[in-house]
Amino acid sequence: MKRIYLLSLIAVLFLGITGCGDDFLEVQPTEFLSEEQVAEAAENNPDVVAGSVSGIYTLMFETGTGGSDLDHDDFGQKGYDVFSDFLCSDMALSVSTYGWYRRTTEYTTTTDYTSVTNYRAWRYYYRLIRSANTVISALGGNDVIPENEENKHLMGQAKALRAYCYFYLSQFYALEYEPSKEILPIYTDPTQPNQPKSTTADVFALMESDLTQAIDLLETFTRSAKNEVDQNVAKGLLSYVYATMGGDKLSAAKTLTEDIINNGGFTLMDSTEVVYMGDASVGGFRDVNTPGWIWGVDITLDNGLDLVSWWGQMDVFTYSYQWAGDRKAIDQDLYDAIPADDVRKGQFYGDPSSGYYLIPLGKFYTSAREIGGQRNVETDYLYMRVAEMYLLNAEVSAKLGQEDAAKESLKAVVSHRRPDASYIDGLSGQALLDEIYLQTRIELWGEGKSYLAMKRNKATIVRGSNHLSLVGEPIPYNDPRLTFEIPIQEIQNNPYVDSGNK
Repeated sequence: MKRIYLLSLIAVLFLGITGCGDDFLEVQPTEFLSEEQVAEAAENNPDVVAGSVSGIYTLMFETGTGGSDLDHDDFGQKGYDVFSDFLCSDMALSVSTYGWYRRTTEYTTTTDYTSVTNYRAWRYYYRLIRSANTVISALGGNDVIPENEENKHLMGQAKALRAYCYFYLSQFYALEYEPSKEILPIYTDPTQPNQPKSTTADVFALMESDLTQAIDLLETFTRSAKNEVDQNVAKGLLSYVYATMGGDKLSAAKTLTEDIINNGGFTLMDSTEVVYMGDASVGGFRDVNTPGWIWGVDITLDNGLDLVSWWGQMDVFTYSYQWAGDRKAIDQDLYDAIPADDVRKGQFYGDPSSGYYLIPLGKFYTSAREIGGQRNVETDYLYMRVAEMYLLNAEVSAKLGQEDAAKESLKAVVSHRRPDASYIDGLSGQALLDEIYLQTRIELWGEGKSYLAMKRNKATIVRGSNHLSLVGEPIPYNDPRLTFEIPIQEIQNNPYVDSGNK
């Protein structure tokens, strides 16, 4: 039976303090329960702190958490996964009837610091940071290791969640990993006043510290559901942080990904799970209990998601924009790069005469597979799966010059997708790195990870023919159009910050 995730009292208060409409868009992302309120509640009822952490997990998929009332692309982490797939152009807006994401695909929202869309990610991640800081403070503060085992686990989750937020902010609001570049304000306490921008090195040092501590604090934690951050999730997040930093951190990323692969208890999704093969009860990337999923959330009808959701934007079998006329398709050139004998070719509808051309009919689908049929969403959200760890391990191994290890990890994935993966044995040097990057883009299409890979691999993107704009234009990973501006709301409210992040 699915577990029902309802807003805790704390989460309700988090959301209830802020209003709607224009005023909601104007406030700073600091208007949550005070440290004193949570600490007092925790003293009288220890379950309140646990409820606070649960509330953070709810904010990750709740609608409107980016500050809108209610834009249909504002629905938590999966919303930013869609934004990032569009920014790196592996996802093409091939038909635009209602206009959602159109300006983002044209790179006008990312270059306009007054755009509400430009503000959305900033608002969302700093809201979660403020919530995590409140929990950390209630448990004693950043330098405290709680004595109580349950509180250790709560502290570990809060620190991992804070790092997760800073990681995505560093990707969306900075061109690349430049240690001395000032990029983001750091907040580690809910009572801090406005802060100036810190350097990339300092932001990443905080992520590293938080995640390293989280891994230790979660050593004995057994989660009750996959929406919770456990030690494997924290290790996965730290792997991404280290892979982004590069250099002498690559070895640590390799060790962490190997640990998850060998000891996490997850299995790669096989060919029947990643593509529709005639049995709609299998696959569809819709069930959090899939053994290959590391982190995700069990969505139920009680969560109240409908059109405004990831499924409402992406899935033709949901009452959705994908069905009704805002088509999200795989980039034509990326589709063409998938070999005919690769089962993942079947994830996308290949009839050029169809209005559904190259949309993921065979990757993301509900069990009923009725066009427009799922009106109220009860299919799950995916945040991280073990295939990412194999591909990330292959990438960092290749960058370390450990090509045999890189090939082994890459072949582990490709062997589940093609009849013969032996061609990988003949690759080396840049050709091997290019193949790992290509396989990452193919395997993780639509899951919000291609943008991260583009930045790590310093790639230049060229849009295929099914995009509505900028077709054929080479766009390097550090083109300012691919990252958001620090929003005007932050500049107006924080005298120490300007828009010079690019």
